[in-house]
Amino acid sequence: MELTFTHHQSAHCENGVASNLLKNSGLNISEPMVFGIGSGLFFVYLPFIKVNYAPAISYRTLPGQIFNKVATRLNLKIKRQKFSSVSNATKALDENLKNNIPTGLQVGVYNLSYFPDEYRFHFNAHNLVVYGKTDKDYLVSDPVMETVTTLTHEELDKVRFAKGAFAPRGQMYYPIQIPKDIDLKSAIIKGIRNTCRDMLAPMPIVGVRGIKFVSKQIRKWPIKHGTKKANHYLAQMVRMQEEIGTGGGGFRFIYAAFLQEASVILGNEELKELSKEMTKIGDSWRDFAVEASRIYKNRSAKEDAYNTIADELLDIANREEIFFKKLKKAIS
Repeated sequence: MELTFTHHQSAHCENGVASNLLKNSGLNISEPMVFGIGSGLFFVYLPFIKVNYAPAISYRTLPGQIFNKVATRLNLKIKRQKFSSVSNATKALDENLKNNIPTGLQVGVYNLSYFPDEYRFHFNAHNLVVYGKTDKDYLVSDPVMETVTTLTHEELDKVRFAKGAFAPRGQMYYPIQIPKDIDLKSAIIKGIRNTCRDMLAPMPIVGVRGIKFVSKQIRKWPIKHGTKKANHYLAQMVRMQEEIGTGGGGFRFIYAAFLQEASVILGNEELKELSKEMTKIGDSWRDFAVEASRIYKNRSAKEDAYNTIADELLDIANREEIFFKKLKKAIS
């Protein structure tokens, strides 16, 4: 059983699944447009929560929020289900496939057999689409992969019911209603306002203030915790930024592409200029990641290396603060 479904590769799993499912349902919407309308760009530092023995840092909103906000702002209806048992989850997915409904799933990364070993870690907020089934396998469209792939029935059960933080509990989701007329302009403006509000939030651990706070903490890590632990914290930060959901530079490049599309739809030239500015900020996030990786791999020749990258991060935060203030003004 194989449903008609076109696989499009994307930079980030949740945007990609949302875009692919909506395209399949007749609404041609790009990954950047999903990300922008869904206000996916975010930053929060949670030193009181540890992930892999390091302070939690997130560069994105909570799993599922991007698609939920897209649905609300475009007046779509999405059905989401979680399950208490594997058998009920399997039955519901198989029923969808029989009814010709490609279905989005939230899964754990660790047991995805088609992922290279270095990318398989305990992270339960990955997204993919199942679009068919054979006697042994489920047919899988994972948007971060170049082509479609498969998981055995047992492997899919395992990733759907991965344990730990954000345990998926067999979660599946799919659009059930898409209106004929979509108000993209209103949705774009709401998405931008939401992101500006988040990134300019008056809380010390959120948005640009959160980035500044992390910059201060980086200076203290080697003194407070010693080099080994400081290096581990830095490595985990880069991993969250560049590998788990492309949150640093990658998200800035996606957001820049969104602003470029939005400038055409809204007829707003200022957004095109801001798109170029965001691309440059994305380059700086990538540079920061490279410099940080040199430190924790002990390849940095710079004295006072921690203060140097803290300065880089502070500069990024200051530029983003100016950027989001300009963006807020550009759509007011």
